[in-house]
Amino acid sequence: MHWPDDTAARYRAAGYWRGETFGGLLRDLAARYGDRPALISPGSPGAPAARWTFRDLDERADRLAAGLHAAGIRRGDRVVLQLPNVPEFHQVCFALFRIGAWPVFALPAHRSAEISYFCAFTEAAAYVCPDEEHKAYAPGTRAFTLADLAGLEAPSGTGPLDLPDADPGDVAFLQLSGGSTGLPKLIPRTHDDYVYSFRASAEICGLTPDSVYLCALPAAHNFPMSSPGVFGALSAGAASVLAPDPSPGTCFPLVERERVTIAALVPPLALVWMDAAATTAHDLSSLEVLQVGGAKFSEEAAKRVGPELGCTLQQVFGMAEGLVNYTRLDDPEDVIVSTQGRPISPDDEILILDDEGNESDHGHLLTRGPYTIRGYWRADEHNRTAFTEDGFYRTGDIVRRTPGGYLVVEGRAKDQINRGGEKIAAEEVENHLLAHPAVRDASVVAVPDPYLGERTCAYLICRGEAPKKAELRAFLRDRGIAAFKIPDRFEFVDAFPQTAVGKVSKRHLRERT
Repeated sequence: MHWPDDTAARYRAAGYWRGETFGGLLRDLAARYGDRPALISPGSPGAPAARWTFRDLDERADRLAAGLHAAGIRRGDRVVLQLPNVPEFHQVCFALFRIGAWPVFALPAHRSAEISYFCAFTEAAAYVCPDEEHKAYAPGTRAFTLADLAGLEAPSGTGPLDLPDADPGDVAFLQLSGGSTGLPKLIPRTHDDYVYSFRASAEICGLTPDSVYLCALPAAHNFPMSSPGVFGALSAGAASVLAPDPSPGTCFPLVERERVTIAALVPPLALVWMDAAATTAHDLSSLEVLQVGGAKFSEEAAKRVGPELGCTLQQVFGMAEGLVNYTRLDDPEDVIVSTQGRPISPDDEILILDDEGNESDHGHLLTRGPYTIRGYWRADEHNRTAFTEDGFYRTGDIVRRTPGGYLVVEGRAKDQINRGGEKIAAEEVENHLLAHPAVRDASVVAVPDPYLGERTCAYLICRGEAPKKAELRAFLRDRGIAAFKIPDRFEFVDAFPQTAVGKVSKRHLRERT
């Protein structure tokens, strides 16, 4: 799971890994930026408006760390964290970092099937959630709601815990993979590798203390967390505005009021923003950069961003496992609209193999580097196929490399659906469908969609009369899976097409749609 010693030494010598920890970084930022705004929240039902300075965040993290430690949370404990875009999300993160406990980042859309699995698999010491209703998602795990957190905080003026800082090479937290098999794999990110990733991202994205980042996507996603995300904005001394949802109706007033300079969206939302910009009365002139990532952004749509939103497009292609690519802000327009960027680091190694395993400029993308993991957490068997013996991660992406070293994403090799930036493992949904008494077999595939990029279609072989589609949707909801995983379409067939070796041919199923 760790980098080889000689590789780690090379990354330190190159200055990528500076020996910083999250807890120490926030302490330094609070000393440097003090009363400058760090986190701004407009408020939402159940969450009041807030403006926290760097000093506020640092002190609140200390007070909550003391309270969580008094409640029994210790170094190395895993804590599943599921909160909306509120300042307390980052307060909990830094409080856990101060203790040396590991946040396990769940998404707001996750429900009981996912949360109970995360808690059980990680042997979580606690689950932090928005309200009492969510506590039912993790029976048997101690849960803290937003209201509970306020009661846990030590009194104002409480000094930091007298605990040793983490080792920079230690795991800081666990993220969720967008994997293609079953429930998500867990991605161990260290202080060293992740701090480098968002620091370098902030530099590439031109962030300064005068920048204002709009976190419109769920804060637990890797994209709005570190590319450059809220962590990158904090590292640059910039403010982050936490939007309760990404709609133009919510975000455009925030752009105007807080003079937002950079925002990040997935392609379907970028299209919505561009359509809404034509008739909005809000002043969007402060917006300098719109990042679009999470899924392939079509070239024709990319060409509209500048004229319709009055800002520079920055395409972002990355993964929670590590590698992140950006178009640069000063790239020629044809590069910005037609590619998904080039890697952050000079030491990001890109290996592209054709179907026969030969090196090529068009094919399967593999990578290793100073912020790409060397293995999933507690997944030895899966790691043997997800990583090469010499440490390259098999991303599952099909890409083309331009002569200038930029990548163009052309599809996925893995059995995964990318529904507007939300990654869905086909096998997970198939397993839930197979639990229905009328379903004999299930095969879930991606189908093209002009708005989301891909939607899900479930092909089903049934026992006797096929169930109503509404019944299947209700069945999946009752199974407690996230709403975005419920198939958009159901098709009933007598048999699945097969490959020459007798496997289900998902390629032929996709071609049917």
